[in-house]
Amino acid sequence: MAVDELQAIIQRCQILEEADFKGEDFNLFQVAGQKCLEDGYAAQLLEVIQNEKNKVIIKNMGWNLISPLVRCIFMYKQDDDRRELCLRILDQLAQLCNPKELFLGLLEQIEQTSGEQVCQTVMLLLQPLQTVLLKLQNKKAYSVGLSLAMIMNQLTPLPVPYTKQQIQEDKLGLCQCCNAVVDFAKPFVNEVVKNMEKSSEYNDMELKEELVKFCMKSLKYPLLTAQLEQLEGIEDHPFRQFATEIIDILWNIRELIPLVFLHPKAKSSDWEDQEFADIEQKNSAESLACLSYLMFVQHFGIECFPMVFSPSYLLQCNMSHVEVLLKRTEESMLSKGLDLFESCLLRMEDGSLLHQYLEFKDFVNVPQDLVKIMTLCPIEHVRKKSLNILQLFIDKFDTEGKYTLFRCLLKTSNHAGVEGYIIKNIKDQVHVSLTKEYDNIWFTGHHLISLLDLVLSLPEGAETDLLQNSDRIMASLNLLRYLVIKDCESDNQTGVWTTLAKIEQNFLKPLRVGLNMSRAHYEAEIKNKKENRKEAQSSNTVCSVTVGGEKLPAMTTGMQLQVLHSALFTFDLIESVLARVEELIEVK
Repeated sequence: MAVDELQAIIQRCQILEEADFKGEDFNLFQVAGQKCLEDGYAAQLLEVIQNEKNKVIIKNMGWNLISPLVRCIFMYKQDDDRRELCLRILDQLAQLCNPKELFLGLLEQIEQTSGEQVCQTVMLLLQPLQTVLLKLQNKKAYSVGLSLAMIMNQLTPLPVPYTKQQIQEDKLGLCQCCNAVVDFAKPFVNEVVKNMEKSSEYNDMELKEELVKFCMKSLKYPLLTAQLEQLEGIEDHPFRQFATEIIDILWNIRELIPLVFLHPKAKSSDWEDQEFADIEQKNSAESLACLSYLMFVQHFGIECFPMVFSPSYLLQCNMSHVEVLLKRTEESMLSKGLDLFESCLLRMEDGSLLHQYLEFKDFVNVPQDLVKIMTLCPIEHVRKKSLNILQLFIDKFDTEGKYTLFRCLLKTSNHAGVEGYIIKNIKDQVHVSLTKEYDNIWFTGHHLISLLDLVLSLPEGAETDLLQNSDRIMASLNLLRYLVIKDCESDNQTGVWTTLAKIEQNFLKPLRVGLNMSRAHYEAEIKNKKENRKEAQSSNTVCSVTVGGEKLPAMTTGMQLQVLHSALFTFDLIESVLARVEELIEVK
């Protein structure tokens, strides 16, 4: 029945001129063709399509069969003969249909797919879409760009496999699909390369620009999110293979090196709406950051890179990329940022980075971002790596650079643990200054005194929360103890003896008062808790604590007492070092 209906409409259209085809004819052809597919008459439909007499009809109407054809292909299993027939029909349509109409039909089908069928649909239609695009004469570059953009937009919402197991399973087919898209783009890359070889002044930039846009989108997704380290048991890592192909495309069309040195803010935008311009700039910045990561950490395309740049210049070029990655919260992107920063720093010798680099905003922002990761990131190994890289960054600066960086971090970190860590670094630099033969003006004399004004102080005087600031206070006391022991009053290289009265007034006396107040307060709390313990046990009274909006398990009176005793132990530690400092000052 379905075949008869199809033959009837075919016979009717065979006697018509191409210009006389009506909308009704298109509809009837589509309905009849769809019935043939659904009723299992794909072989008969293929015969109709291959018949030379129907060439004009298929050219004009065949594209209408794309949607039902795709549905049928997915309905049949891989080894089903009917599926093979449908694939042959699709191939014939790609050869015979009007390229413009079929192009729109294929794109519409890709646009309408969603969920688990996205990758399957894209991989199914890539070959016919490529065939059609190669036939197009007008607006070819635009059509290639539209196709690549549509495909990437459909893939972007899909989760990127990250673990070894996820990559091996490739549940949605994303790994396979990404590499299939690169194969789809290769003929157009070859066309650009061929034209560039013909003429040194290659003027047709449209197709080249569309390929660059595709590469930039690929760098942001999936490569920015993907796990790109070599994984044991995966010989051909799909995302490493995809990254290699993207780098190859950029190199072949002569855009790799210009992009590596392109500052994200230097890229002009065609958007009139500032909001869209900002989004494009953000996307571009993340893509360029990923490109730098691929080249300088994973060494994709590094053989193409000119080895004429100093390590400090490469660090300067990459700092904006590091900043972009460290602003993100996802582990995959944070790790890439840390790896890129570490890779640039390891190329440099200690003390070789000039202090003038701190005049660049990125060189101040990045260590502050590291501090945020160290103190706020929930992933322990990322926090530890951030701390190691901050130390590496400090080590690379010259003495004045270290001094300036310490001042900056003491003023901006707002975290006692970080401040304590910086003060320990200051102590190490003072030690170097006192034990080396050459003069170091930055960690002795008036420069050091200026730094000590920041270090040897209490934020709120005697009322400072000593527990919250214990790391900073202990580090400050240890620094002062070191200075008093190492620097004799007669030498006074550090200048600490000159300013001792000020230190006692602003730091030691308020600290002593604060310790007495805090100890008295906590001892009174312990006394109250012990007195009320029996009453609390009989009424099952507990203390609840809320952190970050989440209620922690209730604290019993015993637990509260343990916390209070722990606080007293901290005060004992501070007081023991304070007493030693006061004793040393008195003796000397």
